[in-house]
Amino acid sequence: MKDILNELESRREVARLGGGQRRIEAQHAKGKLTARERLEVLLDEGSFEEFDMFVAHRCVDFGMQADRPSGDGVVTGWGTINGRLVYVFSQDFTVMGGSVSETHAQKICKIMDMAIQNGAPVIGLNDSGGARIQEGVASLAAYGEVFQRNILASGVIPQISVIMGPCAGGAVYSPAMTDFIFMVRDTSYMFVTGPDVVKTVTNEIVTAEELGGASTHTRKSSVADGAFENDIEALIEVRRLVDFLPRSNREKPPVRPFFDDPNRIDESLDTLVPDNPNQPYDMKELIAKVADEGDFYEIQSDFAKNIVIGFIRLEGQTVGVVANQPMVLAGCLDIDASRKAARFVRFCDAFEIPILTFVDVPGFLPGTGQEYGGIIKHGAKLLFAYGEATVPKVTVLTRKTYGGAYVVMSSKHLRGDFNYAWPTAEVAVMGAKGAVEILYRSELGEAEKIAARVKDYEDRFANPFVAAEKGFIDEVIMPHSTRRRICRAFASLRTKKLQNPWKKHDNIPL
Repeated sequence: MKDILNELESRREVARLGGGQRRIEAQHAKGKLTARERLEVLLDEGSFEEFDMFVAHRCVDFGMQADRPSGDGVVTGWGTINGRLVYVFSQDFTVMGGSVSETHAQKICKIMDMAIQNGAPVIGLNDSGGARIQEGVASLAAYGEVFQRNILASGVIPQISVIMGPCAGGAVYSPAMTDFIFMVRDTSYMFVTGPDVVKTVTNEIVTAEELGGASTHTRKSSVADGAFENDIEALIEVRRLVDFLPRSNREKPPVRPFFDDPNRIDESLDTLVPDNPNQPYDMKELIAKVADEGDFYEIQSDFAKNIVIGFIRLEGQTVGVVANQPMVLAGCLDIDASRKAARFVRFCDAFEIPILTFVDVPGFLPGTGQEYGGIIKHGAKLLFAYGEATVPKVTVLTRKTYGGAYVVMSSKHLRGDFNYAWPTAEVAVMGAKGAVEILYRSELGEAEKIAARVKDYEDRFANPFVAAEKGFIDEVIMPHSTRRRICRAFASLRTKKLQNPWKKHDNIPL
């Protein structure tokens, strides 16, 4: 018996070493942790239970039968994050560059199936050279099996991808279908075709970092939701994100103890909106002053900065926030902002996370670039997402809210539950100057008359009371009481039940 126990332990030791000490040291030299070290940082201490430690590939082509490392380049299993169940896989770059074989993918599929069945998030730590060439079409078929599970899991369990090394070719499509993607600066990249292929096909000379690095995907493409300085920071931030999320669509988000008075008054909010209607202010200040303990977990902070998205807690409960940002493009909605917010709204709705919307939007961004890029379809995505959402929705209008953008931003007409306005809010088809130039075109040459018309229009519409008279605004509230009012609103909506008509699925304007 003792011999068998010793053999088990020696086999485990070999499996834990992955590709061997030399390759582990090479991984460390690049500033990267190994697959197992990453799991130690991500999961609660001592909580990891591993599956398939001894699985080996079955390929016999190209002399592969002579090299069959235990685990086949991926560590899989389950553990806990702050006591809550998660399933994980961590690709091991020290074993054949983390390349995906048939058995490698089967290990990932096993834990994904268990996650769907048991209702728990899946977190993938990606560090792979792509499909294992020696296995040919078998490795491609294996990728397809993973993709199918990503699709079936979507909207059922949260899926989080962390890109911690190369992620190229077909490998990028699994993370692309997950809910959140995080990258590590300078050591991770994603692209469908690498720099060498790009050079061959298009003659473009580009580095891996320029083509698919963290900066590219957080600022330009919006593929990634955030980028961090190193492996440890990325994994700690994933732990923080998981704390906001439910385990599945069958559960509510977790409630944590809070130490912030729901009735807290903040007098500084009364002077947040400047007297000059064209002067910007920082909407993130409002978000922080409303949130429990000022804690705001922002998503996609470097992309489409004219809209802000992320998670806060109110009375210990998770709330998704969408807010126009007057500091950038005056808070206009454009293609990028619409896509960014629409995807976030749909995520919140899928997982029963209430949505808080702060509105200061002068309209959609005009110009040929936007029209040619399809702003009509992209703007409709946000409209569709808000209108489709059945979760509690509370909206606060802080300043300008003009035209179609007013309707799109979780208005009463899209089944907003509570629609509040500050006294500084303006609800109108457009700004006074533009409206007067259309309404009184015949008087355009007479400056005094036009000035009087503008003032008259402002007196009539540069306030929230016309909309309140029609019931489109539920209440005009004092800015300093915003936290108290929205906490009470969400508390009253905790038992909300609303269902859309039966359908197989919708056809969102993609």
